[in-house]
Amino acid sequence: MSDAPQAPLVRLVDDDADLLAAQVQSLRIAGFTAEPFASAPDALRGLTRDYPGVVLTDVRMPGMDGLELLARLRVLDPDLPVILLTGHGDVPMAVQALKDGAWDFLTKPVGVDDLISTLRRASAARALVIENRMLRQMQTARDSGPQLLGESPAMVRLRETALRVAEAGADALILGPSGAGKEALARVMHRASSRRARPFLHVNCAAIDEARFEAEFLGAEAVAGRPRRPGRLEKAHRGTLFLDEVEALSPALQARILALIDSAELWVPGAEQARPLDLRVIGATQADLAVRVSEGRFRADLYYRLSPVSLTLPPLVARREDVPLLFRHFLLSACARLKVPVPVLTPGVKVRLAAHDWPGNVRELQQFAERHALGLADDAGEEGVQQSLADMTAAYEAEVIRDALRIARGNVTAAMARLHVPRKTFYDKLIRHGIRAKDYRR
Repeated sequence: MSDAPQAPLVRLVDDDADLLAAQVQSLRIAGFTAEPFASAPDALRGLTRDYPGVVLTDVRMPGMDGLELLARLRVLDPDLPVILLTGHGDVPMAVQALKDGAWDFLTKPVGVDDLISTLRRASAARALVIENRMLRQMQTARDSGPQLLGESPAMVRLRETALRVAEAGADALILGPSGAGKEALARVMHRASSRRARPFLHVNCAAIDEARFEAEFLGAEAVAGRPRRPGRLEKAHRGTLFLDEVEALSPALQARILALIDSAELWVPGAEQARPLDLRVIGATQADLAVRVSEGRFRADLYYRLSPVSLTLPPLVARREDVPLLFRHFLLSACARLKVPVPVLTPGVKVRLAAHDWPGNVRELQQFAERHALGLADDAGEEGVQQSLADMTAAYEAEVIRDALRIARGNVTAAMARLHVPRKTFYDKLIRHGIRAKDYRR
């Protein structure tokens, strides 16, 4: 799958209004999404290297002609297919343009079948290029460790705050529902800190065996011929201690861990002296620890020790605009791991991405992406979409608008041209769906 819409996208450029209108009609009948432009400068506006379609342009136009447009597009993205429409007398010029990087040329008047066939081949080539780029980006991201993905305003602010806290070296408490990505955030903070070269110790507090805490976390000194066995805390010295589901700690373990953190030293059973223990502590919880403190179910001193800074991960339903980006990332990752081709988005999958509330948050979305990679998403995904047709249509419309704004980088005029929507209607829809164009102007 690429980020391109299921209908192949074609940017048409021609100063002949009648010919342009005829081409738009022919392409839409053939299942393409046509974006008409009357001049080359207009066609260049809002165009980025991530553009998922192809360009079909006339050669002879006033001002910037098709050959200059080709040169500009080659600088923007050498892999973007540009097809030239030429008169019979322009064939030698078009052949030279092929040598200069044009994908193909067609002579006027062009037959509809020839036009559609050429555009389909170019669109398939473009989809493959975009898919391969995504796979390379995904591989790079996976090699560099966990990421805190999302371009919603809430996630942008959270990333900025998390990086400042990480660089300052402060302890922190991460709040958020199950599956929202609290561990990923903690790992991002560790990687951005001065402790990045030291271990990241992930402790699932709900799974600690209290009877084995000493042996597992403190280790044991050499005795009776047995070698010294360092514990998990000693191995994490000068690194980051991540206490996941910290609310699950028993009162005894709360006291024990607090004492270890505060003393900054580690007494290994059997040792004659303490060893230094320098840990940056990040806690994570889906519970309201302040309420638990007031009820006497969590130590106040440990709570305040963990929470000089609190970071809140919003649920996925509160940042719907991040769903397509996260889904793409998880899908490409799953396809690379499972060694299966990247599938296209079916209508059922699109509806679920736009309409589902994702109560399981990022973890549920990741599982859905893996099912789609295996061809199971339509069967597994229909259950749970309990909304009315009107609600699902509205959710899908909002996502289409967000996609248009992403591609246009917040340029409202370019987004309206892409969707063929009048200005008043477009702004009415922005208000109805609570979408702000300025959020996409980064």
